[in-house]
Amino acid sequence: MYAGINNRSQVVARALLGAVLAGLGIYTLWSYLPALVWAGIFAIALWPLYQLAQRRWPPRWPEILLPLIFTLLVGLVFILPLILAAVEVGKEARGVVDWVLHAQHDGVPVPDWVSRLPFGSQPLTAWWQANLADPAQAAELLGRINRADLFAVSRHLGTELLHRIVLFIFTLLTLFFLFRDGDAVAERLLRASRLAFGPGGERVGRQIVASVHGTVDGLVMVGIGEGVAIWVGYLIAGAPQPTLLGALTAVAATIPFGAPLVFVVASLLIMGNGAPLAAILLAAYGFAVVFVADHFIRPFLIGGATKLPFLWVLLGILGGIETWGVLGLFVGPAVMAALILLWREWTDPPAQAESGATAPRLPGQSPERMDSALLTSNPPGGSTAR
Repeated sequence: MYAGINNRSQVVARALLGAVLAGLGIYTLWSYLPALVWAGIFAIALWPLYQLAQRRWPPRWPEILLPLIFTLLVGLVFILPLILAAVEVGKEARGVVDWVLHAQHDGVPVPDWVSRLPFGSQPLTAWWQANLADPAQAAELLGRINRADLFAVSRHLGTELLHRIVLFIFTLLTLFFLFRDGDAVAERLLRASRLAFGPGGERVGRQIVASVHGTVDGLVMVGIGEGVAIWVGYLIAGAPQPTLLGALTAVAATIPFGAPLVFVVASLLIMGNGAPLAAILLAAYGFAVVFVADHFIRPFLIGGATKLPFLWVLLGILGGIETWGVLGLFVGPAVMAALILLWREWTDPPAQAESGATAPRLPGQSPERMDSALLTSNPPGGSTAR
């Protein structure tokens, strides 16, 4: 009797100790949790490609070189555009300073495109003449900018940029270890989920992984496709800086219904340059591309992978962005997919729940070992263990 009481007390004490240590760990790493989540998303999204390269990797070469190459490639994909953007900002900064000095001494005449705007031309012209066309008024308006406030904003932005760089480096470091030890990490996650939640834990994990794959395909890949398609429209319509606009469109298109924010502005610029027909055709073409992508392609990719209606996918994306920022693009649908799976298991009849109680295994995969199946959710046939 006393042995049973001691065993129960030990189990309770161990659970309490684990909860306290987990809470302390989360509190300690709270600032770095986004980096860990980003590393997990990158690892899940790139794991099938990494496995393909792993199978073709020459046996004579060091195995540690492959995860290092993949990690560096991920870093270059994000670092190179930032370097190019920083160079362009540096080039434009001097032009902005010169423009401010010129405006303070000579004023800025009303541009020709203001008179060609489809609406708001007269109020904007009156404001421009009252505040920028006259040198005295322009100097007064631009002189209101507080240099101390600008310095404080610059210092804050510099601190945030340094913090983001540290998080990015930590993300790459974590991603390297996930690539290197992905099989072992997935196996331990499967074992822990079975101990904690039983067979249903693996199904939830697979659903989360599938939602990440579907979100990457449905948001990132479809967004890039929208950017390329609308970039062709920019070239044909004669938009200024079509390549830059195409890149901005691709970034905005990762959020559902985000691309119109860019190509509508581009259409207004084209209309201001005296080409209203080209502007209208570009806007119509952009809305057609967005309609097809957001109503057919994106629901098929995301909803098919997560087994979710697109309404719940959209709510997960928008709610995730509002709560988590950019990270919510992937966290939101994953959380919604796990919740809907649990809801279906709780509300399904017992016969259906029993028939789907055991998640399918890969050919030749033992019940105690998952290898990298948790990271791929639907990998090619055959075990991937090396």
